[in-house]
Amino acid sequence: MGNHSQRAAGLMGAALGCLPWRAWGATEAASVRLASPMGSTWAWGLAGGMTLLLGLLAVYTLRHYLFSINRLFGTQRHPYASIVSADWPRVTIFVAAHNEEAVIAGCLENLMGVDYPPDRMLVVPVNDRSSDRTREIIDECVARHPGRIRPFHRTGGKPGKAAALKDATETVDTDFIIVFDADYLPSRGLIRRLMAPFTDPEVGAVMGRVIPDNVGANLLTRLLDLERSGGYQVDQQARMNLGLVPQYGGTVGGIRLSALRAVGGWHDDVLAEDTDLTYRLLLGGWRTVYHNRAECYEEVPQNWAVRVRQIKRWAKGHNQAMVRHSLGLLRCRGLSLTERLDGVLLLGVYLMAPLLMLGWVISLLMYFTVTAQVTTPALLLLAFMGHSALGNFAAFFEIAAAVHLDRSHQRVRLLAFNWLGFLVSAVAIFRGVLEQVLLDRLPGKGFQWDKTVRYRAPASRQTPA
Repeated sequence: MGNHSQRAAGLMGAALGCLPWRAWGATEAASVRLASPMGSTWAWGLAGGMTLLLGLLAVYTLRHYLFSINRLFGTQRHPYASIVSADWPRVTIFVAAHNEEAVIAGCLENLMGVDYPPDRMLVVPVNDRSSDRTREIIDECVARHPGRIRPFHRTGGKPGKAAALKDATETVDTDFIIVFDADYLPSRGLIRRLMAPFTDPEVGAVMGRVIPDNVGANLLTRLLDLERSGGYQVDQQARMNLGLVPQYGGTVGGIRLSALRAVGGWHDDVLAEDTDLTYRLLLGGWRTVYHNRAECYEEVPQNWAVRVRQIKRWAKGHNQAMVRHSLGLLRCRGLSLTERLDGVLLLGVYLMAPLLMLGWVISLLMYFTVTAQVTTPALLLLAFMGHSALGNFAAFFEIAAAVHLDRSHQRVRLLAFNWLGFLVSAVAIFRGVLEQVLLDRLPGKGFQWDKTVRYRAPASRQTPA
């Protein structure tokens, strides 16, 4: 076997575990012997690292397939979808806004058109230190709808969405709140659908489905539409079906105030207050419900630079929650084993991109520094090819399943382009993790509200019910 063939075989062996193989019924061991000019410790260290990475990737691969198959063929749980009339409780609706002059009017006007009893809901735009026309636009909406909108203009205090919501919550006299970001356009029946699960006293939070409103802008918005479909139509609903851990997403979601206060209220020192709250509610014994038919429309990024900043912020916040809650989650005996495992996997999802990139580096190092003698190369090659095909396809299979469930089959033509979105997200997450570990702890790095750029014209259309 030539030197390059030996290196390639060594790489495949590492990806499959780099452990001794023994042929069925054979008298001679089919083993892998690794060697390197840098020493056997180096060779087996790389092999062990690749084995661990492959194991983690395999777990997430199986998770993707499990969720997809459940959504396509499993029993579907929509326990609150049939509740269309009730003695609806009073609710306060927060609209978080920081320099949102382009979109805030559309959100407020849509909320004025929902079919929830007007005397049972109060809309509170949370204007956090805006320096543009956001305050003026909010006040104009207040004048057009007297008694239905009560603005909360915040001119100081700690920056950040969680800090703003924390201050605004102190003014609330209802038992429930619903939170929207300012670019969201609620559908007519959304508030009823979000409030229906709160008829169950064990429910602490409810999450609806997010659908991009500006899908047709360019390739990026179309790819994000596919990503959102996979995340909500498959991931969130499958976790609901299987009794796992649906995630409160920070917008298009309702919260029971007694549950929020029981777990310590809003934490204003976190980047992802939604993920943090999801796990505090879970550890506190409260249920989070996902309602797939509670649909709301959002504006997704239309250029890659904005998308990169967004995904970096999400990754940092999610990893912060992972550090805070993983150990407590694993120790929580009030949760089932499957809930704990799914919760940990959900917390670790933003580590997969840097670990995958680390795997690419290890692969290159093994190719150039490790040689192997393999007596069963055909078997290794077949297994490696099988893993590459099935493992890499898992996330795309999930998106394809979501497209099928949405009955919008033409969108599947864009599936191949998701490699571009995947690579950009992987690099962005990797950069976010590096910044979080190396730079964000330096003196002078303050906490700030990193707002996503808006593209909608001020006089945007309203979405249909």
